Amino acid sequence: MTTPPVDLDRRARQSLGTSGDAIYAMVEALVAERHGGGGVLVDVGCGTGTLCGRLRARFARCVGVDAVRYDGLDAAVEFVAHDLDRPPIPLPDAAAQVVTAVETIEHLENPWAFVRELARLVAPGGWVVVTTPNQLSVLSKTTLVLKNGFNAFQAASYPAHRTALLEIDLRRLVREAGLEQETVRYSGEGRWPLTSIHYPRAAGRFWPRGCSDNVAIVARKPTGGR
Repeated sequence: MTTPPVDLDRRARQSLGTSGDAIYAMVEALVAERHGGGGVLVDVGCGTGTLCGRLRARFARCVGVDAVRYDGLDAAVEFVAHDLDRPPIPLPDAAAQVVTAVETIEHLENPWAFVRELARLVAPGGWVVVTTPNQLSVLSKTTLVLKNGFNAFQAASYPAHRTALLEIDLRRLVREAGLEQETVRYSGEGRWPLTSIHYPRAAGRFWPRGCSDNVAIVARKPTGGR
């Protein structure tokens, strides 16, 4: 296993290798709605392996890919070390029935190349799930107006967070990667601007786009796809 460059290691560890529970719950629900069980999960940007742990019972194998191996990653996860800004990921075409990338794409320099790589890894008929900070939330729009940058892309988040994407970008990304049947879903959990107070869950259900800190897109690889 190649030792990652110092800057890459520092950037990767800035995220602590984990995300919020609402994000994992959103991805878990999206997968459960579409995948009946069995096969392989490839989690790209696996971090400490929280998602693999939550989904393990649904798959025969779980493969985790990340720039560094984080402490706490379960030995049952088949780990692949790779700099995600340098495709291809060293896995074969159509390696998995589901490919996930949770809060990973915003860390990368070329989201279009990244999603094409996710599409390469998923088998025909399989699903790709990508999550990222929601730039269309009230919090993020307010921060943009007041601080001239999206909430998740302030100085404290750099250089880990590099690329801000809107919902329309996510839809374009999956379509241009040859995926179909895309669905966008919001986490339903978010924070009031300029405070540490979270919205009541009813607000997230009523206006998910405005009251959610994170967004996901899920799309399917056509059975006749590349």
